[in-house]
Amino acid sequence: MKKLFYIKTYGCQMNFYDSEKIQDLLKPMGYILSKEPENCDLAILNTCHIREKASEKMYSDIGRLSKYKKNKKLAGENMIIAICGCVAQAEGKEIIKRNKDVDIVLGPHNYHKLTSILSKKFTRPVIKNEFDVEEKFNSFPKPSFSGVTAFVSIQEGCDKFCTFCVVPYTRGAEYSRNVLDIFGEVKNLVSLGVKEITLLGQNVNAYNGKFDFQNPKNLYSLAKLCSFLSEIKGLERIRYITSHPADMTDELILEHQNNSKLMPYLHLPIQSGSNKILKEMNRRYTKEVYLKIVEKLRSKIPNIALTSDFIVGFPGENKSDFDDTMDIVKSVKFAGSYSFKYSPRPGTPAFLKKFDLEDNIINDRLNILQKELNLQQKQFNEKCIGLDMEVLIEKIGKKRNQFVGRSEYLQPVHIISREDLIGKLVKVKIKSLTSFSLHGKLS
Repeated sequence: MKKLFYIKTYGCQMNFYDSEKIQDLLKPMGYILSKEPENCDLAILNTCHIREKASEKMYSDIGRLSKYKKNKKLAGENMIIAICGCVAQAEGKEIIKRNKDVDIVLGPHNYHKLTSILSKKFTRPVIKNEFDVEEKFNSFPKPSFSGVTAFVSIQEGCDKFCTFCVVPYTRGAEYSRNVLDIFGEVKNLVSLGVKEITLLGQNVNAYNGKFDFQNPKNLYSLAKLCSFLSEIKGLERIRYITSHPADMTDELILEHQNNSKLMPYLHLPIQSGSNKILKEMNRRYTKEVYLKIVEKLRSKIPNIALTSDFIVGFPGENKSDFDDTMDIVKSVKFAGSYSFKYSPRPGTPAFLKKFDLEDNIINDRLNILQKELNLQQKQFNEKCIGLDMEVLIEKIGKKRNQFVGRSEYLQPVHIISREDLIGKLVKVKIKSLTSFSLHGKLS
């Protein structure tokens, strides 16, 4: 009997990857994906715990699902509500306590247990939040993906313990997947039409995976893995995210230089330009070290596009610290970046730090930073006007005969063509820029 399920995903690319795997697990059970939760038999929220608003949004969404569940009950039907992901790991019992309509709570290493739980009758809420990442990866079904680009999880967890970050507590210690398992998944995806993969990890450039279990000393770095994956026929592009500056090796920089399938794009979060704040964050590098990495990257790959993350208003940040951040931004000149107000997360060391910076000061600093970052992104995009760029077409656009793809630098590019271009790498001459998208014509 066919059943409907709904899934909502919050947060990072890893969560979206996990949600795709949940869908693959449910399909053999007869579940069909629905875009609306009202009449579903199963409603899943795959949650994020990085920022406070994300968990608040989850509780609000649970309240809405609870109303749908009550309506179904009045009609003599049932809805199972399952909460997965990082908030489920951090607040498992609290979720059940705050809403009795939640049936299943699964941490990010436990969603593969969903099918066995659903196959049995249960009269009380089920909570599973063990740290067993190896079992999770070994339980992955074969991908049933349809698309041009895909995420592939290669590493999970983090051992860095940045003082603001919950990842070590919700995703656990660093774990790298077996090389041959990753190779098999990528090869499967390519056979389904995927042309570009993005390798995922909370600390992806710390990847250190075994090639086989007979020879445990034969370990692959991220650079070596990218080289190995590039041998797959039909795979056109490789990306990875998110990197830590402390793990940006010379070997990986050289792989960017030598591997034509590894895109000239790197997201390398610095978080702050102040050495004092970087030390308070336990980031394990200084601004001088970060600038040295940037210098090496640009000497080997002159056309590389660099993006970053910034936190404004971290406990102890003063005007001089913020000025140091602005100096770094103006020195590096990023192709794009994400910037946020500091969000205190319970359970992290920074949560216990004195936090007395006025909100209006934080907002002013964030506005100054974002204005400069947006200007730099606009200037980077403007330099692309007149260039012939290689674009991987991913989907149909909103206008007639319009297609949308991505440049080597991950910029969205719009073109008009009467020919179906989805899945093709095409040369596009960039003609104009609107907001943060490029527009061009086939070369």
